[in-house]
Amino acid sequence: MSTRVSDHILERLRAWQVEHVFAYPGDGINDLLAAWGRAGNDPRFIQARHEEMSAFQAVGYAKFSGRVGVCAATSGPGAIHLLNGLYDAKLDHVPVVALVGQTDRSAMGGSYQQEVDLLSLYKDVASDFCEMVTVPEQLPNVLDRAMRTAIARRTVTALIIPADVQELAYSAPGHAFKMVPSSLDMSHYAPVPAEDDIVRAADLLNAGEKVAVLVGQGARGARREVMEVADRLGAGVAKALLGKDVLDDELPYVTGAIGLLGTRPSYELMQDCDTLLVIGSSFPYTQFLPEFGQARAVQIDVDPHMVGLRYPFEVNLVGDARATLQRLRRSCGRPGTAAGVLTSSGRTRAGGRSWNGAPRSRPTRSTPSTWCTA
Repeated sequence: MSTRVSDHILERLRAWQVEHVFAYPGDGINDLLAAWGRAGNDPRFIQARHEEMSAFQAVGYAKFSGRVGVCAATSGPGAIHLLNGLYDAKLDHVPVVALVGQTDRSAMGGSYQQEVDLLSLYKDVASDFCEMVTVPEQLPNVLDRAMRTAIARRTVTALIIPADVQELAYSAPGHAFKMVPSSLDMSHYAPVPAEDDIVRAADLLNAGEKVAVLVGQGARGARREVMEVADRLGAGVAKALLGKDVLDDELPYVTGAIGLLGTRPSYELMQDCDTLLVIGSSFPYTQFLPEFGQARAVQIDVDPHMVGLRYPFEVNLVGDARATLQRLRRSCGRPGTAAGVLTSSGRTRAGGRSWNGAPRSRPTRSTPSTWCTA
């Protein structure tokens, strides 16, 4: 039996080491569903109660596994229902690929049942890459590009696959004019800033007397490096919501969450600091950061389109958080500096001990005066 387009799609997902696809059945992806049966449910079909939940499942998987999340839904209303979860992925910068069905090519433009202009619908949420498969020879190129783009840009991509195309016999692109071959391999890369920029950032941070650090999800793979830099700078560390798992709240210099659901120690850390280092975060609530002109600031972010936002940073380092901090720590402070930021009350807001060495109790959620919910 010849390989169908739907079979090839699952085969290529396996080649990309995709282990789960979060989906909800519908007749716009009927042959794709049949392909799962022929493939022995590999990758595993995870059925949600609703297409919106399929998208959110893919987002959650991507956020906490560090891998690409893949979701699938039928045409028309099914594709529409994915949008809420896909926007969560887009705005939180996590890689998700959406596979959506469409009416048969012969019915397009005929106001057919559940026909929606999906290219227009998805042009914002999947603005980096959204394509419709109209002939088998577009594969595997468009699927590979969807995967690669989602990974490289940490965003949403989408493939629209008409129902009749799914049923076609697969034919690979040939060595011919207007045929586009593709390959799988994608090596890991970790961009780092120029050494002169590292030195400028280190000089600014070393000049500070009360340093605050804010970490987001971009610092997730740099736990040890964040701890070492905080130690060298004697800094307290606050966490944006997406960076909640970067450091343990029990560390003496970690003040917990910041923002609308943040802690009072995090709020006061920002109010009292004279220097700010933001690592892998696009925390949006500027009012919880230091007053403009109060603190000199450095930002580290892997995405050059996201640097310079939220605060008037003096140095914007474009690079992988871990690789950048590994270079930065060599020039920052000195190891063993007391962790915490000295405030007007003479105590470290981040530390478990005061500057004179007397222990103090750690704030708990049962102590309302210690926590800020504004």
